[in-house]
Amino acid sequence: MENINYDQILADADELPQSAYIWHWKTEHHFPFHKHNKGQLTYVEGGAAFLYTREKTYFLPARHYMWVPAGVEHYFAHRYPANYVRTIYFYSEREDKQHPFYSTTGIYPVTNLLLEMLLYTAKWEGNVLPGSRPYAFIQAMKNILPDISTSPLPITLPTSDHPRMRPILKYIQENLAEPLSMESVCHQFNTSERTLTRMFRSNMDISFFQYLKLARMSRAMGYLIETDKTISEIAWDTGYNSVSAFSNTFFKLTGKRPSDYQHLSKSIPPEE
Repeated sequence: MENINYDQILADADELPQSAYIWHWKTEHHFPFHKHNKGQLTYVEGGAAFLYTREKTYFLPARHYMWVPAGVEHYFAHRYPANYVRTIYFYSEREDKQHPFYSTTGIYPVTNLLLEMLLYTAKWEGNVLPGSRPYAFIQAMKNILPDISTSPLPITLPTSDHPRMRPILKYIQENLAEPLSMESVCHQFNTSERTLTRMFRSNMDISFFQYLKLARMSRAMGYLIETDKTISEIAWDTGYNSVSAFSNTFFKLTGKRPSDYQHLSKSIPPEE
């Protein structure tokens, strides 16, 4: 693995407020929680990742990109191998406030147009300065993002730093294949259903059952992209004993059937 000075990269990205900063890397990285003065677009080529903010966990699947607004604390975790991770830190403008896209964290499908533009930026590294031809290209890319990014991926998990919630969330994540219920989780942590319900609502503004469903769907998306498991195996491994129930839940959340999503992810042509 390359020896990467993360502090220097973060400093370089924000050093020139009017520049765009481009970074393509082929190694797993381990940034701590951090934030930028620039909006960040990240595309994981040939893999998948999770993005953590202080409030939510976002699953970033294949053929999708992540937009992180300026000032949002976050870090990425790659749970699967990737060919490249391509990141562009876009300069901020007063006009950004006129469109809610630039101020909202989200995951969006990568269109063919955006993919070609992202791959084209591989020839550049570091700061791209105003007045240059590469800057005009980056500016055009930034300007089209709101128009081509109208369907954010709905799978986002809230998270919590509350000392009582952390072990509960960890237990759920480690046992998604089991027939988890509010009763079984309450028994595991010696608490009442009323207390557990209140903890989820007050700390994460979501119900226990909503969290469990989203956690299972996030795990399923990872399996669909990165494994050769059958749909039946994935349903079983995410706590469903009915393929139809699993498929219907997946469709309601993503707008695609698991088989269609699996085919889309595995049919992406190799990128140079």
